[in-house]
Amino acid sequence: MFPSCYSKPADSGGKRSSVGKVLLGVFVVYMLHTAWLLYGFLNTKPCDEGRGELCITSYLTARTRLQLSVFTCLVPDNSQLNLAVRVDPFDPQSTFQSQVNISLPEETRANGTLYAVVYVHKAGVSPLEDRREVHYAAQLTTYITPPHTDSQKDTLTQPGSGSPVSHWRPHLSITMMSEDFSFNKAGLPSDVRRYMRVSQESRQMIYLPLLLVNEVSFRVRDLVEINSSTVQLPLTVSYEGISLRRFRFWVHLHDIVYSLRQFGFTEENIDEIKETLVDSNLYLLVLTALITALQLICEFLALKNDISSWRKKKNMTGMSRKSVLWRCLSTLLIFLHLLEETSLLVLLPVGLGACVEVWKVFKVFNIQFSKKLQINKLDEEERKTVEYDTQASRYLSYLVFPLCISGAVFSLAYLRQKSYYSWLINTLVTGVYAFGFLSMVPQLFINHKLKSVSHLQGTVLMYRGVNTLISDLCTCASFFSSSFSFSSSHQLSCFRDEILFFLYLYQRRRYVPKPRRRESVTKKLKTH
Repeated sequence: MFPSCYSKPADSGGKRSSVGKVLLGVFVVYMLHTAWLLYGFLNTKPCDEGRGELCITSYLTARTRLQLSVFTCLVPDNSQLNLAVRVDPFDPQSTFQSQVNISLPEETRANGTLYAVVYVHKAGVSPLEDRREVHYAAQLTTYITPPHTDSQKDTLTQPGSGSPVSHWRPHLSITMMSEDFSFNKAGLPSDVRRYMRVSQESRQMIYLPLLLVNEVSFRVRDLVEINSSTVQLPLTVSYEGISLRRFRFWVHLHDIVYSLRQFGFTEENIDEIKETLVDSNLYLLVLTALITALQLICEFLALKNDISSWRKKKNMTGMSRKSVLWRCLSTLLIFLHLLEETSLLVLLPVGLGACVEVWKVFKVFNIQFSKKLQINKLDEEERKTVEYDTQASRYLSYLVFPLCISGAVFSLAYLRQKSYYSWLINTLVTGVYAFGFLSMVPQLFINHKLKSVSHLQGTVLMYRGVNTLISDLCTCASFFSSSFSFSSSHQLSCFRDEILFFLYLYQRRRYVPKPRRRESVTKKLKTH
């Protein structure tokens, strides 16, 4: 009887859970595949000719006298090359740095481009005549929109006033793999294969030097604007011989920067990511990737269970309206704040979370759209929950309102630099980061009054609690590694969310309903 009555809901719930398990399985497989690639990246095995493997040896093994030449040109081809730097003899194991003045052609001064072509070739021979030369072309200019001062704000409405302008990159960083490493032809890494040129003599296969211009090293703050009166600009040319592991690391960083540009990240945001990646240890980056994967899994499971739990809710007894409303407003404020200074890749998950929070507000306030907007009436238990919620919010306002007002007064200096809208959003977001952890207090108060936590979805809070704990532990680690210097108010909230989370765990343990002895005895008798 009972299975037939509840067969359909069980099937639909099973389908939803199976879809969630499939998505989680795909994500876990993807992360395991990424971990395997990282392991192969850190442990590249050399070729062993004793086992009959077909090996590709390095051209540098022959100790041929080499020369490094840097040319400038308007088009990266073999025509109209202007010599800028020559290093003869060139030692791949050494490092050097030199500064030269580059004459800019008229096309570059008229908002054009200029390229640098780096050649490594046999000494005493022109690179155009050496069949074993390797070269790499890189831009010495880039287009960005220059920042406008207050005196230039009136000209922004004119056509073409906000167009990108050519800027000069004052540093050309050249790297080359100087390690004597033999590759197995059958197991050649794909990232190395893109930069490899192979020359074959009889039965021996030789790969030419792996050359790379490190474009990750330049920063937007170092760029110099080019105008029609600029005749010459200084260029610092540096070289460093690196190992195979570092070479592959730089190649992957170039791919990451390229992907970020394709996703719409601004150059300023990419600069911050560059500094994080370049200045960090390789093993620390791998650990960061694993922690990020764990956080993504926790966030995905929390969002999945949260939506599933709220879809099944028919009664809002025990749910704090103020907490749900505050979380919705906080998410929307953060979304508006990120809307001004981040890319679509970051906005999509935040916007999805904001939509879910708005839906929860309509759910908890019993707002429905039919032919007209209507708000359903509350029953007795829900009215009692609203009374407890109002009482807790009133007590909390005595603390939060003075702090928020004082914070807004101290942030008035920001109004002189930005518009009123930016100042308002920045002040509200700062308040969210500073006091957002207090949004859970009304819910804890309601739990205390009702002596129950059965109305809350425990798995959602557990996943989000673990996610927050991981974030705060990472923030605490960066706190000690940065000589006690914080960069935002979000970091100041380290471990404050855990206090309320542990209070919830205490309530969950204390308010667990214990079955009576008489009921347990009755159940045992029925089974017999």
